[in-house]
Amino acid sequence: MHNRRPAAAALSLALVAALSVGCQVGGPGPGPSAPTTPADRPPTAGSSPVVPSQSSAGDPYVPGNGNGGYDVRHYSLKLKIVPSDAKKTLDAVATIKAHAQSEMVRFNLDLAGLDVSQVKVDGRKADFDQEGGELVVRPSASIAGGSDFTVTVAYSGAPKAVNDPILGQYGWIRTPDGVAVACQPSGAHTWFPGNDHPSDKATFDLTLTVPQGLTSVSNGESGPASTRNGLTTTKWTVKQPMATYLAMIAVGDFKVKEGVTPGGIPITVAVDSSVRVPSIDDFYRAKAEITDEWTKLFGPYPFGSTGGVIDNAAVSFALETQSRSIYGDFDPGETIIAHELAHQWFGDSVSVTQWKDIWLNEGFASYAEWIWGERMGGESVQGRFDSLYEQTSPAAWQVLTGDPGRERLFDSFAVYDRGAMVLHALRTKMGDEKFFSLLRKWAEEHRYGNATTAQFVDLAEKVSGQELSSFFQAWLYEPTRPPR
Repeated sequence: MHNRRPAAAALSLALVAALSVGCQVGGPGPGPSAPTTPADRPPTAGSSPVVPSQSSAGDPYVPGNGNGGYDVRHYSLKLKIVPSDAKKTLDAVATIKAHAQSEMVRFNLDLAGLDVSQVKVDGRKADFDQEGGELVVRPSASIAGGSDFTVTVAYSGAPKAVNDPILGQYGWIRTPDGVAVACQPSGAHTWFPGNDHPSDKATFDLTLTVPQGLTSVSNGESGPASTRNGLTTTKWTVKQPMATYLAMIAVGDFKVKEGVTPGGIPITVAVDSSVRVPSIDDFYRAKAEITDEWTKLFGPYPFGSTGGVIDNAAVSFALETQSRSIYGDFDPGETIIAHELAHQWFGDSVSVTQWKDIWLNEGFASYAEWIWGERMGGESVQGRFDSLYEQTSPAAWQVLTGDPGRERLFDSFAVYDRGAMVLHALRTKMGDEKFFSLLRKWAEEHRYGNATTAQFVDLAEKVSGQELSSFFQAWLYEPTRPPR
């Protein structure tokens, strides 16, 4: 994600007007976490295990989100979206194909704020209850461990944005002419039932039906649109596994441009007709150029298409929604576009196992942003590193990059800048050839999967031929400025 900053270049993750999952505007966030002594920190190579339960993925950064007991393989979402209908904006059917990891007589799906009318498991009606943000399903017969099963959920209502006192607003956001959906870290369950945690990735089909005259855009690749009875339907297909928070929808009055990058990658961009800058041609050009350049640095592009959407949403962030990043109503500039596109490798294809390792997303994308800024003739990467190292206050260093805490999940310095500084310091130790080989190997070895900081440390040691535990301990887990 990327939050816009009043200074030079903005970061680029995305998620809230006050959420540093993307582009945050204005003053500082919550105060720094209390200093933690090194003895209290887990060793770099260690990682607290995820302990899922029936109703949670066991991630303390997003308590209650995700579920245990099964692995989702595919989501098929048929969504009728009528933005003008305040009571029934969404009328939908979700079909979920999953694999049971153990015998289940009941299981949970994450779903909040919507009305479920029917649930079927393998074609048979199932009993269900809605308890807060959970849909509790009791199939007519137990599901055997090791077996595949299919859940169908019919539901409707008016999705609402998440307003988290710490993370801010994100999820289903109304726009003047439609909706924009950006869900980091866990807003997907406001518009479809599922296992809403990045540790359970799946392929998707999204069939979007909207009033004639509006355009719908989503992840992946689309078939031809069809119009009937005043409604236009478009099917989008995501063939590579995707975390739920990376699923996106934009509905509105869009200008759309499609084509192929000079490097041969299909590209689709959309800009709301009310957005004045950038032009759709400039947006298309930047997306195409940067996508191709990142393939040279990070390896083959991991998805079937690239692109992005600029919507007239009153938010100040961008989010790296898979294959098609989404931006609020502002001119992102090339450095933010570069940040979001780098996420396609680091965050989307290679996803975190737990949110405490968010620097593996944001630090990597921020470093790519620095590189692109230097290529544009801006401040050098070394100059950026030096100024941050010398000028950042001691208090800012107290937030731990490798485990910033829920309140600092999107901390602009600890997660974004210090995360990028970790990589530059590592590049200095390894040299360019080995460092960029490391990034390509990381993207290749964990392609379409999940990974941890401990795994990155292990790979860095293998590629560099150096012992790096003390280096990563100092940069990721010490509440002080590391030695240069």
